[in-house]
Amino acid sequence: MGYYLNGTQAFSVYESESRKPYFVDKTALLKELIPLVEQGNNHICITRPRRFGKSVMAAMVGAFFGKGTDSSGIFDSLKIAQDPQNEGGPLQGQPDEAVDYRQYMNQYDVIYINFIEAANESSSYEEFITTTKEILQEDLREAFPDVKFRKKGTAIQDLQKIYEHTQNKFILVFDEWDCIFHKDYTTDEDRRNFINWLAALTKDKGYIALSYMTGVLPIAKYSSGSTINNFDEYTMAVQPKFSEYFGFTDEEVDILYERYLKRESSPAITREDLRIWYDGYHTAGGARLYNPRSVVKALSNNCLASYWTSSGQYMEIAAYIANDRDDVKKDVALMVLGEAVPAKVEEYAATAMRLGTRNEILSAMVVYGFLNYENGKVHIPNKELTDEFAKTIREKESLGYINRLAVESDRMLQATLKGDTKTMEEILQFAHDTETPLLDYNDETELTAIVNLVYLSARDSYYVERENKAGEGYTDFIFYPERAGDDGLILELKVDDTPEAAIQQIRDRKYLLKFQGRMVEKKRHTGRVLLVGIGYSKKKKDHHCKVEIVRFVNE
Repeated sequence: MGYYLNGTQAFSVYESESRKPYFVDKTALLKELIPLVEQGNNHICITRPRRFGKSVMAAMVGAFFGKGTDSSGIFDSLKIAQDPQNEGGPLQGQPDEAVDYRQYMNQYDVIYINFIEAANESSSYEEFITTTKEILQEDLREAFPDVKFRKKGTAIQDLQKIYEHTQNKFILVFDEWDCIFHKDYTTDEDRRNFINWLAALTKDKGYIALSYMTGVLPIAKYSSGSTINNFDEYTMAVQPKFSEYFGFTDEEVDILYERYLKRESSPAITREDLRIWYDGYHTAGGARLYNPRSVVKALSNNCLASYWTSSGQYMEIAAYIANDRDDVKKDVALMVLGEAVPAKVEEYAATAMRLGTRNEILSAMVVYGFLNYENGKVHIPNKELTDEFAKTIREKESLGYINRLAVESDRMLQATLKGDTKTMEEILQFAHDTETPLLDYNDETELTAIVNLVYLSARDSYYVERENKAGEGYTDFIFYPERAGDDGLILELKVDDTPEAAIQQIRDRKYLLKFQGRMVEKKRHTGRVLLVGIGYSKKKKDHHCKVEIVRFVNE
């Protein structure tokens, strides 16, 4: 038993994961991998955004196939054992043979490497790759003492020697294959060298039954001489295969939510909350997916929050947004306001170290999970990430006009809560008069976008719903307070009409009904609801505001 070869790391990780209260069983993936192992010399690379369960699945693969530890105590109680196909029936891909999963469990020499460990412990690429090679070679020579190795041979040569001597085939499980690409000490030449080493290790090698590799970035296409073209790549935006194993489906979140209700004596989260905060991703096949890490964190903590911690990739992309591309600044502002923008997503563009075009920047955001791509457009998938982008807009002065309006949003919210219509009108006029506005500001749709931006800070303490069915009509905005006791807001916009008319429409069309329903569902009381009317005159190019208070209590 070695460190990389038949070690205990994969088993320990997956065993711990399987015991957690919000564990989701995705062992059906193993049924799809077993035929590939049986065929031999298969290589797959599955790339997904961060926090989509890639490492858990890699650990599952290593724990299931690896000889290092008896894992029957885990898998005998999971779906792969419960599947009728394992009671004398065929596995997927082998229609004419009766195959039991136990014929494959713990039957292979598995080399399991999570590259992020060596990358984090190294101060240079040379240290990283040398350490990786040395540990692998030590494991191989200790496990196969009867094989006559070359004194100065490499780990790749040792693997070939073992295969020639024993006909032993290996399964390679590489997690975070691309983590070295994100290290400051890694040069372009280092990246090419790493790609070349992976190619030499895996390409046209008889000793491999299966190479299973995961990461964020698709395999970089540096040159035809160094391409790892033996790997079949499966990305979220392009290939639907394997999609259900990464991220949580609606059905899986339903099950977790029922589990949560049984565990929590005072549940503070609704099923709709989970959709609003953490849903919004779509696979190439059209399936909806939730961010799994955030769902589990929210249920475990009984608290909705942004569990998307800042990463180097996000900060780097934020710098591009703020400093390099005016068109991307506008795109991000529109997406924060709830719009989707057209884009040509090229996932390989994310491997570029310098993002030069709008499509490259947006493509990188999709690959890293900051945006969702669907039907030729990109958009921010959920409230969790909308909050992250909104924070960037408020903090980056280099965003210019957009930043200035976002900064004013704190003052706008406070003025609204105080009924200070004079200040509200001044801020809206500022938005209108500022040079190079976001939109042409000629109709209600464009007015809606500007108003959304000047209320940006409200997203910190409200869930803001726009243009959804409410009562007998459509309201422009409903601000649902996240904290008990905070005021709610219902905001109606009118072009070439009065704010009084806007408020009357709120009353006539019973917009309060939807607000009341949401508050009852969340078991949250609010002392007041503010009815906010905003009118804009095209002819005079001015704004008028009115705020009325409705006493409204839900217990």
